[in-house]
Amino acid sequence: MFTSPNKIAFSILSLDVRWYGIIMAFAILCGLIVILAIRKKYYKDINEENIFDITLLLIIAGIIGARTYYVVMDWNYFQYHLTDIPCIWHGGISIHGAIITGIIAFLIYAKKKKLNFLRYADLLSFGLITGQIIGRWGNFFNSEAFGLPCDLPWKLFIPVESRPIGFENYQFFHPTFLYESLANIIILLIMLSTLRKKEEEKKVGEIFYIYLLAYSFVRLFIEDLRIDSVLTFYGTIHIAHIASYLLFFIGAISYWKLHSTKKE
Repeated sequence: MFTSPNKIAFSILSLDVRWYGIIMAFAILCGLIVILAIRKKYYKDINEENIFDITLLLIIAGIIGARTYYVVMDWNYFQYHLTDIPCIWHGGISIHGAIITGIIAFLIYAKKKKLNFLRYADLLSFGLITGQIIGRWGNFFNSEAFGLPCDLPWKLFIPVESRPIGFENYQFFHPTFLYESLANIIILLIMLSTLRKKEEEKKVGEIFYIYLLAYSFVRLFIEDLRIDSVLTFYGTIHIAHIASYLLFFIGAISYWKLHSTKKE
């Protein structure tokens, strides 16, 4: 059984430092370390200084996009609580918002700097999936991203104040944040397996498209379990489903197109 600890890690004077923020910062750091390690062995042609510049760009764009996406989709709440909009340490960011905004920002940057977008995207995908593996644990400390009630050995206890309407009398729920974190580890292993293929068997963009396909596929199943998501149309259709289908089809079509043409 999982039980979420106190959301506050420690306090400095009157400032509370939350576990959510610590986990997110650690996730970003680990993602960067993985990118640099893989670049050193497999992408020696990529300038390390560019990695730092791009990482900073993606962090800023990702945070802004993730929060903006969440706020826009839950505007019924935020229109009456405008001061809560910048409070990302309370949770309420969307990985789909971060992915979409990050892709757009890097497309613009790559075009301006005349960089090979797909080659960089292949490398950066390793940092992204690593960050997601670790970052999902921020949901654990915030008592969020959980699923339907359950009584399994790995059930997650959710405090009354964090339970959705209609589920107040249930104590234990599926830890969907854990399922997604574990699934992301499998995705990372698949990506690493592809990376280790013989050079003549690999294609630029393949790893990036595998990431889009695999993560979107996993997220579609996770969303079927989740009940705490506020991002819905008419209270029934999860917006994460729509975003996942979109990214899945983009990845699928791109992957098919990549392998239906001769390698140049």
